[in-house]
Amino acid sequence: MIDLEELMARAVAEGEKARFHAPPNPWVGALVVDARGVVHGVGHTQVPGDAHAEVVALRHAGEASRGATLVVTLEPCSHTGRTGPCTEAIIEAGITSVVVGTLDPDSRVAGSGVRALRDAGIDVKVGVAESTVREQLAAYLWHRETGRPYVVVKVAATLDGVVAMADGSSQWITGDAARRDAHVLRARSQAVIVGAGTVRRDDPRLTARLDGVVLEPLRVVLGQAPRDAKVRPCWERSGDIATVLDELGAHGVLQALVEGGPTTASAFIAAGAVNRIVWYVAPALAGSSGTVGALVDVATATIGDLRRARLVDVRVVGEDVRIELEV
Repeated sequence: MIDLEELMARAVAEGEKARFHAPPNPWVGALVVDARGVVHGVGHTQVPGDAHAEVVALRHAGEASRGATLVVTLEPCSHTGRTGPCTEAIIEAGITSVVVGTLDPDSRVAGSGVRALRDAGIDVKVGVAESTVREQLAAYLWHRETGRPYVVVKVAATLDGVVAMADGSSQWITGDAARRDAHVLRARSQAVIVGAGTVRRDDPRLTARLDGVVLEPLRVVLGQAPRDAKVRPCWERSGDIATVLDELGAHGVLQALVEGGPTTASAFIAAGAVNRIVWYVAPALAGSSGTVGALVDVATATIGDLRRARLVDVRVVGEDVRIELEV
């Protein structure tokens, strides 16, 4: 008997290969398998305007697609955009059953893909390993449901929550491995947000540098960046957080990484605009006299008002600890 959970896990792993290049499309993975569970085709979403995961997997499988099962992390599209409907390609390939991880909330899909397949006589099963799939596609799903990017706040601090010393120095609190991991966060995000104060103080590039490859997410500065700042060209925005997120969502940004200092991070948290926090903790103590804490102006008056979050992941990264929270 085919282990659908295991096959969906393989499809999720395949989809991860598209994480950096697929947006604003979702990073989908797909497999074509026969009745014995043998995989004949694999595929993941290509760059925008190129083939979706289902089509890549069907092409890979060729004639083996006829009578086979397609395992795909996200509901196949049934509309014509930059590419043709995936449902048509599935039907024409002779697929007899489709296993879907989760439905696509995009208003152009939203169940219509499943209906089109079923209307063609194809057996469709929805919801296999759904929690895993939704975790992987969290940013895409949030964007399609709300019109805004999924917001991740990144903090690098000492064990006692300090992000800058009494003399203002902050580079580097965490080690090389944590900083590289932070570049992965940038690469997974289509926009990086900082305050103008961070630009003036640190003059960051805000690029994602991974294994010799430089990716450039949209650089967003809240306020005015100096004319000679390394972050240029950039978006300079002075509106409220809600307006900024609406603009980024309309621009196709699925995930935005907030890398600003305490003022910017605290403003997003206070506004209730944060989905996740990735907090790197260095095994070091700085003390409170004259140092700068990770958060400002988010004081909690009583224990009942604590801003609680769900612990998603904790792991050691080099010499530091990486804590991931879902807000």
